[in-house]
Amino acid sequence: MPIEHLPEERRQHAESVREKAENRRDGAEQDRKFTEAHRISAESDRSEAEQFRRLAEEAREVRDLHRGALEELREERERLREAGETARTAAEEARAAAELARHATVEAVQATAETLQATVENMKVVEDMRRTLRDIRSVNKLDSH
Repeated sequence: MPIEHLPEERRQHAESVREKAENRRDGAEQDRKFTEAHRISAESDRSEAEQFRRLAEEAREVRDLHRGALEELREERERLREAGETARTAAEEARAAAELARHATVEAVQATAETLQATVENMKVVEDMRRTLRDIRSVNKLDSH
């Protein structure tokens, strides 16, 4: 190479190196921007994942509360069913007792009727005895005169 061309080649080479450096710097800047955007996106994804985790935890807590409330309702229904069964048994026993009381009342009424009948018959006997005694007195009064 002739010497006259040397500075021009160097200048072109320097210009080429400068352009490559500029391109690399631009590429590095784009990579940095891409990396920053990627970091921001990853941070946003982590934040969103944390929010979903918190929501899932809250949903679990609500589900556990609902499960507890449902269990309490089931237990209350069971207690009410048992109370209903107890009431049904008590009602059946009361019905049986009422039936026995009705039979006892019928027997008591029959006994009262029989007692009244016997009393009427005894009163008739007493009345007959009084008549007889009056008749005897009247006969004795007649005889004594």
